[in-house]
Amino acid sequence: MRILHSASVVVLLGIGTAAAIAQQAPPPLVSIQEIAAGLTADGARWLTFGGDYANQRHSPLTQITPANVTRLVPLWTFQTGTLGNFETTSLLRDNVLYVTGPQNVAWAIDARTGRQIWRYRRELPPNLTACCGLVNRGFAVLGDKLFMVTLDAHLLALDIKTGAIVWDATMENYASGYAATIAPLVVKDKVIVGVAGGEYGIRGFIDAYAADTGKRAWRFYTVPAPGEPGNDTWAGDSWKTGGASVWVTGAYDPEQNLLLYGIGNPGPDYHSESRKGDNLYSNSLVALDADSGKLRWHYQFTPHDLHDWDATEVPILADLPIGNQTRKVVMFANRNGFYYTLDRTTGKLIVAKPFVTTTWAKEIGANGRPVLLPGHVPNEKGEVTCPDLTGGTNFWQPSFDPATRTFFVNAREVCMTFYAWKPEYKEGERFTGGAGQRVKPSESAAYGAFRALDPATGERKWEFKLLSPSTAGLLTTASGLLFSGDSDGNLLALDSRSGKLLWRYQMGAPLYGTSPTTYMIDGRQHLLVPSGTTLTAWALLP
Repeated sequence: MRILHSASVVVLLGIGTAAAIAQQAPPPLVSIQEIAAGLTADGARWLTFGGDYANQRHSPLTQITPANVTRLVPLWTFQTGTLGNFETTSLLRDNVLYVTGPQNVAWAIDARTGRQIWRYRRELPPNLTACCGLVNRGFAVLGDKLFMVTLDAHLLALDIKTGAIVWDATMENYASGYAATIAPLVVKDKVIVGVAGGEYGIRGFIDAYAADTGKRAWRFYTVPAPGEPGNDTWAGDSWKTGGASVWVTGAYDPEQNLLLYGIGNPGPDYHSESRKGDNLYSNSLVALDADSGKLRWHYQFTPHDLHDWDATEVPILADLPIGNQTRKVVMFANRNGFYYTLDRTTGKLIVAKPFVTTTWAKEIGANGRPVLLPGHVPNEKGEVTCPDLTGGTNFWQPSFDPATRTFFVNAREVCMTFYAWKPEYKEGERFTGGAGQRVKPSESAAYGAFRALDPATGERKWEFKLLSPSTAGLLTTASGLLFSGDSDGNLLALDSRSGKLLWRYQMGAPLYGTSPTTYMIDGRQHLLVPSGTTLTAWALLP
């Protein structure tokens, strides 16, 4: 870890930036109390990946309604000038947006006008091993610092006023296959991050760093070593290349001081004989003590996963009436095609129900394990399984409306032929042991759908079908709106209570792995939409 003075870092500033900074009073420090408050009724801030520690992505704002949503008009657009899609969630504080983009470029943008305040770009090594795009999923913030991971597996602290580097901490060696794309999460005085690279035979982990200095406070390995609980679920030395990466932001329960993070697939992805056993803690939800990183409990969705069904989906927290009592729950729509409600104090299963077609398992048994169906172990000839490797859903964000107690998910109905062969591990090279080929449309009509679920039962309330699967996250509002996008590049607004389509607008590129956000500026509710390499801000016609 290196402490850097801002003068030693090259920062590319927008036109007029120095003058703008000189004329503005320094913004007040972002407090942990502000972050914990989440999305408040004044709509003045968005300070975490999911809007709040519970990851609900549900705004209390009501100015934009089902009755007037057709009056939305674009106010400004911001072009990144980079290659690759936005997968970020922008943060907002004091009318300034803080945005990360592809290739580890980041910006501060005036939320009123869309004008750049400052720009940061990291010089990346030419031999990166990032498996799935040169992406980044967002900042975290505390005090006068922004926190951002990099594709070469570093965690940075940037000065919120200038974008200059304050400190730079190395998470792991990128040349061995490690990368980082996750949006950090600030809890108390720590910055929580995870590492990517599961397709390269890494050993995954979750880290906590001191926000002030960048010194690592603790590390939780998602693949246990010999002598640690869970290592006996890996045959021989297979744990050394076990994967189980962490690349999507988890949730935090302040009352229980509990972090909840989804863990990625084991490595190699598809070849069963290479890693016999359940392969903990891959494909699991882990609950960690936020102060120490110690494991409180885990729940494994897909023991011995053979289909690349990472559990790196977004967990959502709520207190729900179930039966005759209120339960502290975590809700989770898994890539394996099942929706789960778990008790977040104990990790015990409450509900497990398919939300898409699942041919690999009959059900989730009373013991919490899937009841497997025959004929779904990948091999050299291929086996057809539903869902495909992208899953019944993926890392794009769900949403939860606490007023109607409805869980919303962007679902996919796609099947795939899975193949497997014995791989050879070479450091820094892909280590998957197979591949997948999507089933021909004539054999399986693939489509997508926004689905509203009752988290107390897993039953579907409504669905809105899409002609093809979408990669967009979801945002809901207290006025009864759901915002998302389709694969053709349309921004969509639905009635969140019925699923009725109310409005659409062609953005020119689809939302990929991210959702709109919303906030208030000068008394007007804004909708911010990241699509392709463009940010667009919307508001109602005056």
